[in-house]
Amino acid sequence: MKKWTFRQILKVLNNYVVFFLTVGFAVSCCMILFLNILADSMGLQFDASNIAVAAKLTFGNVLLITFLFGTADFIRRKITVDRPVKQITEAAEKIMQGDFSVRVPSIHGAGTEGFNEIGKAINKMAEELSGTETLRTDFIANVSHELKTPLAVMGNYATMLQRPGITEEEKNEYAKAISEAARRLAQLITNILKLNKLENQQIFPQTQEFDLGEQLCESLLGFEDAWEAKNLEIETDIEDGVRIKSDPELLSLVWNNLISNAVKFTPDGGTIGLSLKTEGSSVIVQVRDTGCGMKPETGMHIFEKFYQGDTSHATQGNGLGLALVKRVMDILNGEIGVQSVYGEGSTFTVKFKR
Repeated sequence: MKKWTFRQILKVLNNYVVFFLTVGFAVSCCMILFLNILADSMGLQFDASNIAVAAKLTFGNVLLITFLFGTADFIRRKITVDRPVKQITEAAEKIMQGDFSVRVPSIHGAGTEGFNEIGKAINKMAEELSGTETLRTDFIANVSHELKTPLAVMGNYATMLQRPGITEEEKNEYAKAISEAARRLAQLITNILKLNKLENQQIFPQTQEFDLGEQLCESLLGFEDAWEAKNLEIETDIEDGVRIKSDPELLSLVWNNLISNAVKFTPDGGTIGLSLKTEGSSVIVQVRDTGCGMKPETGMHIFEKFYQGDTSHATQGNGLGLALVKRVMDILNGEIGVQSVYGEGSTFTVKFKR
């Protein structure tokens, strides 16, 4: 059983004194008024003994009424105020300690509607914090894993470079492997920084008017060496004169990632398609490939950070590209979707207002 503190006892006594004075004043005024009216209407005279008896009865009534009302108020406060406050405080303290599974129970009784609203808000906050903590933990684990891979490659090849008697050809091969791992590491860090800025809304769209078809062609030509090395066929259907008002830098990030993935996952001799058309006030861009495609369960998670559905391609990316694309489209109030057939290819569709 919880022991009462001196401050709590003093608070109860203070409340009782306030009740006593209030009730005493009210009852005394009523009694004086009643006696005056009674004396005037009936012509009575009250002597000292009558007044003393009346005063004693009044004082007794005040004590009784004060005790009853004070007790009732004490119980009411315990049920409708102190208990809800204690539950909410305990839940808040657990949340501060990192326990996001705690929930404030529903509080029943008259006058508890406000506490229930506070409890719902705290429960919602705990739920959101729990989800954020899970994402943070997963993010750190994924980043750690992705950082370890290129660092391990660089360390292994650097060790091999130090071996005596290696040929010039082997030196070049090992140096090339280190350079490629360093490039992947730099790209990973760059994407992490971009995604962090996008998710924390530290990047704001810089709107200007530009030719979207021209931008798409420039992005496609940026991968010319890659598609020529794989002897890919390029099919384009770009509507002329499509000018939009948007952020060209953010949209360029979208096209570069989608085209890069199309080139990456399309086998030698395959086909990549890029189309642009308008429908009313909307613009629709599609990037199509005849690559490995995706299973339905993969397509459900393809825009999540670090998700890589095809483990055979894990060394070619870090699972952040499409997460960046999705976040950019959210910022620009656009939409992105994917249709894919496993083993046949995928089509990414981007739609937004002009």
